[in-house]
Amino acid sequence: MSEVTPPLPEVEPPVAGALFGDRIELARSYAASLATHGETLGLIGPRELPQLWSRHILNSALVAPLLAGRVGDVGSGAGLPGLVLAIARPDVEFTLIEPMERRTDWLQSEVDRMELANVSVLRGRAEDIAGSGALRPLDQVTARAVSALRTLIPLTAPLVRSGGQLVLLKGTRAADEIAAAQKVIRRHRLQQVEVLELGAEHGLDVTRVVRAVVDP
Repeated sequence: MSEVTPPLPEVEPPVAGALFGDRIELARSYAASLATHGETLGLIGPRELPQLWSRHILNSALVAPLLAGRVGDVGSGAGLPGLVLAIARPDVEFTLIEPMERRTDWLQSEVDRMELANVSVLRGRAEDIAGSGALRPLDQVTARAVSALRTLIPLTAPLVRSGGQLVLLKGTRAADEIAAAQKVIRRHRLQQVEVLELGAEHGLDVTRVVRAVVDP
């Protein structure tokens, strides 16, 4: 029986340099580390390697221009999008929120290895952290591939200050998720709820972001 050849990591697309600018070497370092350790640590599946840049890293990096101030990333996992965004935006302060010890250990090791001074890692569930005093209200919260909006909004909105924003990466059914989450949207007094489509200008598959203001 012939051995199955494991899939190779995706070659860095040329657009990566435009998205990361002078931070591209850090992005490459993170991509190499994730490709080497991600499957072993249960952070990504083996089928993700051939699309590691285009589907995951660049998909996350497209959100970077939307961010400012103090940003929390809920369910950071392998650092998507939190570590990617912290690399792209050294002027923004990030808190990576993740409940699993194995993953927070990975995140902290990457923060230390890359010497990312704008990142802190907080182990815990978002619903337990909100109102606990462990984290003062944030300007924005991101999340990627965590859950449907009707579940995700109650986890993320309480972490955000009045007038702050949710900036949530979603899939092709983003508009349908908004429609299904209307009761939750009203309960948490979200305003200016919109779907942004990013990436086409760079020749990439569209990344959809649900952005909303958390009203007082």
